[in-house]
Amino acid sequence: MKKFLPFFLILSSFVLSLRAQNAHDIKINFKGNKDTCMYLVKYTWDQQYIVDTCKKIKNGLVEFKGKRNLDKGVYTLVSQGKAIYFDFFVNESQKFSIQTDFSDVVNSLKSPENKENENFFAYIKFITNKNQEFGKIREQAKGKSKADSIKFVTEKFKVLNEEVKKFDSDFMQKVKGTFVYDVLNLKTEKEAVNVPKASNGRPDSVYQYYYYKGHYFDGIDFKDDRIIRTPFFDDRLKKYFETVIVQHPDTVINEIDKLISRCAKDSLIYNTLVVYFTFKYEQSKIMGFDKVFVHMADKYIISGASKKLGYTEETISKIKERVDILRNLLLDAKVSELYMIDTTYGKQVMKMGFDTCKTSKSVTNLYYKNLEKLTPMFRTLYQVNAKYTVLVFWASDCGHCQTEIPKLQDNLKELKGKIDYKVFSVQTKDDFEAWRKFIIEKKLDFINVFDPVHLNNLKERFDIYSTPVIYILDKDKKIKAKRLSADQVIDMLKMLDAIDKKNNK
Repeated sequence: MKKFLPFFLILSSFVLSLRAQNAHDIKINFKGNKDTCMYLVKYTWDQQYIVDTCKKIKNGLVEFKGKRNLDKGVYTLVSQGKAIYFDFFVNESQKFSIQTDFSDVVNSLKSPENKENENFFAYIKFITNKNQEFGKIREQAKGKSKADSIKFVTEKFKVLNEEVKKFDSDFMQKVKGTFVYDVLNLKTEKEAVNVPKASNGRPDSVYQYYYYKGHYFDGIDFKDDRIIRTPFFDDRLKKYFETVIVQHPDTVINEIDKLISRCAKDSLIYNTLVVYFTFKYEQSKIMGFDKVFVHMADKYIISGASKKLGYTEETISKIKERVDILRNLLLDAKVSELYMIDTTYGKQVMKMGFDTCKTSKSVTNLYYKNLEKLTPMFRTLYQVNAKYTVLVFWASDCGHCQTEIPKLQDNLKELKGKIDYKVFSVQTKDDFEAWRKFIIEKKLDFINVFDPVHLNNLKERFDIYSTPVIYILDKDKKIKAKRLSADQVIDMLKMLDAIDKKNNK
């Protein structure tokens, strides 16, 4: 069941649509029902919203009446205990009646003056009854031997499946061109028929995949906002992006753009998809998929391409700030230089008084005053001469770092002499003595550096909101992997090195 929200919650502005100043009047004669209150609930994307309430129910007669037209789409009747009774359509006709009986809700559903609902009810009656038949077959198979049971169930299921397929095909042909067709088409899988054989004599799975992918959205009108107010649209779209297409950021970006181009600009569907994909990939934990977020923000939000997303100028400004950080940290982006002080010179630097400075101006003055002494103490990232640089940001007072950093040191011993790597280990806090003590105690054989003169805005430049943060850079200091755990670093270095050797054969 989809997430159910209280009636006082409303859609945020990006999914609101204008309602015609008209009226709706839906009467439901629910024989035998004892509810004293019922809700009219609308599907929208992956949520459900109460749009009307009937608090006076007498003899099972439920009426939802209002001075405005309802948004066109699929609605559901919900009990006071929040149990879902049945779905039905609200479309051009906003005044109609439905009849049903509590003793057999589905099979007694009728709506004589509403053809859409009559057709839909006929469909769900057939499917519900066939599902019950499937259940009975399983019961009938009990007590038989395993072999007889499998044979019995297989034969019966085959017959029922054929009946369902034929009914579904005939029904869809009958209602083609209607909203009922559009809704049921959202859950219809487009499987290839007459599949050619592959060289091994079996059905060609590659052909099947490309047919399925190519026809996945057949018959779906992305300019019709009604389809977003159904129980099937969000599931269909999410399945495509999570299980059908190749999980690579460039592929995802291409598919998103193709899909959004099929929507009417600034429509309910257009804006919902923009917001959904932007949020989804901003939150993604899969390495590299922040590229999708950057693309979405650049193309659809920061550019002002859509005027009705509901974002305030302040929100857009914050999104832009976030994107400006991330775009420089995408996979294969070349990181900028880091000018750090080698920890071995730490005591000398601390005597210069940088830790006592109270303002940026005093730090700057002290820096230029000691520039000649400081210059030979610098260790820069681009001075690291190795095929791979493991760039690590951490702090000695971070509990997670206290576990991960020694583990990283131990794990990397496995690769000594096998892969050309060096570790550029960067302190993110100002407590030099604690940092130095930890390095000595744990015998960290890294290039350990810190920034007492505050030349580098580390947290913003490298998106450090918690530690440790681990990047792997290639010889040109391009990001090949990021936000790894200590355990992942070894496997990633092995994989990158194997790919490089293969490409250079």
